Order: sequence, then C-alpha cells, then structure tokens
Amino acid sequence: MKKPKHLLSIADLNRKDIEFLIRSAIKIKKNPSKYSDSMEDKTLLMLFEAPSLRTRISFETGMTQMDGHAIYYDMKESTVGKKETIKDLANVVSRYCDLIMARIAKHSDIMEIAKNSRVPVINGLTSYEHPCQILSDMMTIYEIKKSFKINLAYLGDGNNNTTHSLMFAASILGMNISVASPKGKDYEPQQKVIRQAKQFAAKSGSNILVTDNPKQAVKNADFIYTDSWMSYHIPQEEEKGRIKIFSPYQVNNSIMKMAKKDAKFMHCLPAKRGEEVTAGVIDGKQSIVYQQAENRLHAQKAIMLWLMGIKV
Repeated sequence: MKKPKHLLSIADLNRKDIEFLIRSAIKIKKNPSKYSDSMEDKTLLMLFEAPSLRTRISFETGMTQMDGHAIYYDMKESTVGKKETIKDLANVVSRYCDLIMARIAKHSDIMEIAKNSRVPVINGLTSYEHPCQILSDMMTIYEIKKSFKINLAYLGDGNNNTTHSLMFAASILGMNISVASPKGKDYEPQQKVIRQAKQFAAKSGSNILVTDNPKQAVKNADFIYTDSWMSYHIPQEEEKGRIKIFSPYQVNNSIMKMAKKDAKFMHCLPAKRGEEVTAGVIDGKQSIVYQQAENRLHAQKAIMLWLMGIKV
C-alpha cells in the first residue's frame, strides 16, 4: 500500500509546497462554491487533547462546506494510555476515515499516529509546532504584501509551537525573521529549531535574528507577531512569574511605533489583552488578527485537498 502524505511539520515542506498551498487557499477563498463537493463522501476524524475554538470550527466548517463530514473525538474520553496504544488507535481509525487531524500535546504522539496511519495525518497543534496556523499566517502576509520579501518580528515566548513554525516558514520562504524573548532555555526557541531554520535561511537568503532585545527585533519590521505567554502545557501557578518575565516583550503602541509606519500586528489567538498585547494594538487599525483567523478556514481546506490529491 502506498504511504500517505502527511502535514506534521513546516520543516517537512519546501518553498514550492508552501507557495502552492497559499495559492490554493487564495483560490478557494475567492471562489468557495467551486469546491462545494470536493470532499463528497469523505470523513475527517478530529482528535482533540488540547482545547480549541479556531482549529475545531475551521476544520469542521471546511469539511461541511466541501460536502464532507468531520467527527470530533475528545481524547479525554479515549482508552489511549489506559487500555489502548497510539499505534492501535491509528491503525483502527485510519480504516474508518479518509483524513485524521490531531491537536495533541506531544509531538512524538502525532509522529506515532502518522507512522501507523493508512490515511493522511494533519498536525492541528503539538507543543512543538503549529503548522496549520502558520500556513494561514503566510497566506495573510502574502495577501497584504504580495511578497515574502518582508521583515517579520516575533516578541514573547520563543519556546513555543507558533514561534518554531514561524521560524521554519520564514526561513524557507526567504523572509527575514527576528525573535525576541527572555534569555534561558525555557523562553528561547529550541536550539534544534534555530539550527534547522538557519540551514533553510542559508538556502533562501533570509536573515534570522534571535535576541533578548525587543527594540532590536522590531526595527524595520513589516509585521509584529506575538502569542500567549501561557501555552496550554504551562502550569497555571507559573502565570504570575511569567507575566513579570515577559512584560518587557508586550506589544504596545510604543513598540509598534518602532516598526515601519505601515506595520501590521499579528496574533494567532486566543489573546489576553493587557498581557502579551494591549487592547489599543490588537483592537486598533494595524491589527490583522481576524483576517488571520478567517484564513484558517481557507488554508485548511487547501491542506486537506492537497493531502487527498484533489485538484484545486
């Protein structure tokens, strides 16, 4: 049996793949009715270990709009880890469904699902990467700039799935990226991510800066991106301490003024106003967070069709 194609990591894609997915997503967004039966009689299984608003609703809506069906399965109700292995789960459910999307804590678990699946597997989020979010972000950037020759700054938690996927996508596409986060392995991007992104950057001609200086990171930025300081795997009792550590990296009006005049603000949501970003920025004219969120729907349709080998 032919091995299925998966989307587990941005690092598994090349520039051609990413650009194809973005072009496809833009086509789907412009003419969604053209794809209204593209997933006829197809079923997507959605495995959720981490909570979700955008991931669940965008995938489920995407399948419905393409005449397919999506099943939501809460991993808290699962026998996995109690009476069943990940291997058994993947072998069984991939005999029922045409696609699997998993939003799951450990990256090693999604790798195990893909290894044992007969059908394509999509990483809906792990603690290591968030590829679906970042593909929709790259689509949003391209809609605005019509180019990837831009400067992207990320402020905040660098040891974060969104940061990792952003670094991979930017370096593959030839986009300059600056990441500003507090010093220390708990807060900086993982060293293996930095090494791999720099390898991609050497081929694409992009520049990567990892610093603890937010002002340095946002200089000449076209886009400023941040994310929650409290990822799902962070214990709640650490919140007060993390707010103190990350407060110099808050995206506020003074930070936005250090970037280019027409710089845009990005956030993958959910956001805490008053923590990683002020209300004035996220609700202001430079914010494109809702465009990003909408594009999850279109990008995920493109991903599913691509993995299924269905022409866009």
